[in-house]
Amino acid sequence: MTNASIGAERLARRMARGCEFLGSDTAILCGAMSWVSERNLVAAISNAGGFGVIACGAMTPELLDAEITGTKALTDKPFGVNLITMHPALFDLIDVCGRHRVTHVVLAGGLPPKGSLEAIKATGAKVIAFAPALALAKKLIRSGADALVIEGMEAGGHIGPVSTSVLAQEMLPEVAEQVPVFVAGGIGRGEAIAGYLDMGAAGVQLGTRFVCATESIAHPAFKKAFLRASARDAVASVQIDARLPVIPVRALKNAGGELFTAKQREVAQLLDEGSVAMAEAQLQIEHYWAGALRRAVIDGDVEHGSLMAGQSVGMVTKEEPAAEIIATLMAEAAQALEKRAA
Repeated sequence: MTNASIGAERLARRMARGCEFLGSDTAILCGAMSWVSERNLVAAISNAGGFGVIACGAMTPELLDAEITGTKALTDKPFGVNLITMHPALFDLIDVCGRHRVTHVVLAGGLPPKGSLEAIKATGAKVIAFAPALALAKKLIRSGADALVIEGMEAGGHIGPVSTSVLAQEMLPEVAEQVPVFVAGGIGRGEAIAGYLDMGAAGVQLGTRFVCATESIAHPAFKKAFLRASARDAVASVQIDARLPVIPVRALKNAGGELFTAKQREVAQLLDEGSVAMAEAQLQIEHYWAGALRRAVIDGDVEHGSLMAGQSVGMVTKEEPAAEIIATLMAEAAQALEKRAA
């Protein structure tokens, strides 16, 4: 056996658990990016052997129903749906996934509400949950989560306070034997994938790397901003009022980031005046992000919209098909494992 085939064989062996769990050829999930992870990109990634995930975000059940139908028309491979735990129609969205026999539901954004895991599992789907801390990971496993995503602060969009490398070291030895764990945040090359697989991960999740896929419907101006950006341009938003449960968001620096600070001040003032409840304040912030992201991704307003991006954005250097991105990542990972065989 040549070293090259040893590398590929080692990679296949390390990804086997993740591939079996997902039903895909490679254990590479695409992160659910609102407005970006829609039918075209999701289907392209699944068709290329990865695992596409529809970002439900703020969609209504009717819109999600149409998106799943549209995705099924473009691929017969497995794909998942990402649901936000705070969505007011969460259980209706779970029903939509159930009717479509969606195989995997990803829950993001805080502890799943009572009964939601059971409702998903009752449809026959597997539950993948985000676990930003070890105690939460253990709780989710006890609650019945079938797999976990551990995502570090290098990621784009909503982020936690701890880096991917630290989370992986802390959590993989503790929970990777119990359920498949997918590592996310700041991954842009196959060498990093190989490293996390060696540490016990079942696979990885990448978002930023797929934004400039040919099949991504992101506006050309949005893609151009990614191609121009370096890692240090992807910065985390600042929480200006401790009462506002604002989860930091990582995005490329632009005027939109300053507008968000102004939006927080506005909502904080409404709280001061007692004219909105805390839950409503949180929803206003969420709706702000959904609108700002849409302006950037769909309309191409890269100045005032939100350019959510992970720090791996500096490794996005060209527009290319999803299949080529996955092939490159797999080749790099296999080569890294091959070197260890020398």
